[in-house]
Amino acid sequence: MSEEKTSEEKKSELTPEEQVIIRSYSKVIFFYPLFITSLVLGVIQLFYDETLATLGFIWMIVFFINLFVTAFNISSTKFFVLVLSIIIVVLLLVFFVLPNVAFTVFIPPGEFNIEMTMQFYFISAAILGFMLLLAFLETRINFWKLERNELYHEQGIFAEADRYPVRDLRFKKEIPDVFEYLILRAGSITLQTGEETFHLDTVPNVTDKEDKIDRLLSHLSVEVDEIDK
Repeated sequence: MSEEKTSEEKKSELTPEEQVIIRSYSKVIFFYPLFITSLVLGVIQLFYDETLATLGFIWMIVFFINLFVTAFNISSTKFFVLVLSIIIVVLLLVFFVLPNVAFTVFIPPGEFNIEMTMQFYFISAAILGFMLLLAFLETRINFWKLERNELYHEQGIFAEADRYPVRDLRFKKEIPDVFEYLILRAGSITLQTGEETFHLDTVPNVTDKEDKIDRLLSHLSVEVDEIDK
């Protein structure tokens, strides 16, 4: 009896997710640090009559890093650390050292200013915020939902969902870019439904999604084995 109770208790502990929703976002979501930076710098510049050179340098550094993240895939952690260190050193030289050295002949030290106004920061924040909102809304009407019996791909508000059987479903998680994983813990998920393969490029919290899918599929495989017996 004790062994039977133990096995029943273990089965009761297997409480898989009833459904897993997977959303693949546009790469524009990685510009959220620039959106926050623009908003904060705009508020700071609001309290000063003259444009602050330091704020302009900070904005350009964040802008450059954001472009670098979206432009290249850095798959190796060691290479990422090396590249990031080089980028930081170069940016510090370009924006804080060279203006006081190389431009001394033309511009007195301390007067090198990119001249970014409060309006520039707020307009940049508004544009980026609008793009981020569109990216968020797009994933509300275009997403994948894995349930106990079927895999659904819903597209559009009124469009019918495509359905695929779960029994033959296979999936694979990848982290192609270390930058993207550090910013949003994002990676890619590949879904294989027998004859068709679907690749979702940018899935935030990809490791958490992998764990939920794995628990659900593992539970389903256990149920199928018990039925076959």
